[in-house]
Amino acid sequence: MINDLKKDAEERMKKTVEVLGHNFNKIRTGRAHPSLLDTIRVNYYGSEMPLNQVANIGVEDARTLTVSPWERNMVPEVEKAIMKSDLGLNPSTAGTVIRIPMPQLTEETRKGYIKQARHEAEAARVSVRNIRRDVIADVKELLKEKEISEDEDRKAQDDIQKITDRYIAEVDKALAVKETDLMAI
Repeated sequence: MINDLKKDAEERMKKTVEVLGHNFNKIRTGRAHPSLLDTIRVNYYGSEMPLNQVANIGVEDARTLTVSPWERNMVPEVEKAIMKSDLGLNPSTAGTVIRIPMPQLTEETRKGYIKQARHEAEAARVSVRNIRRDVIADVKELLKEKEISEDEDRKAQDDIQKITDRYIAEVDKALAVKETDLMAI
């Protein structure tokens, strides 16, 4: 029973770290990376579709992304969706290929992105702690119902704390990597 709770806590904490990684991918660095466009949705014959389902996204060079819509008539729609996104990108179209140059990051924008990354990391830490709180409450409930002994309760809480510490350390490590990435010129 306790092992199931610990396993569940570990899976949920692992998912939290994965979500943090996805959120970090949305924060752009100076380099072009296709995952920057993951959040963009395009109007495709009346329904909203993710950009990567209506076009090929590639990296031309370190500072330029290319988007090739599968249908020629989708070029203006894709271009409009990229401009409307909050990424601050300015696409230019050449035939059926849309080129998106990555603007140079200023010191001010870098600091803003670092602040955003720290906010995402703190949200992940809070989520991990909330998972710990929920699982410990479940363990306490087992103790209250006399399904486990006090020793098992104490050991389970220690184990859950160790799991929590490990995932908080992963969050901190991911944040350090992202900060280094953002400050690299």
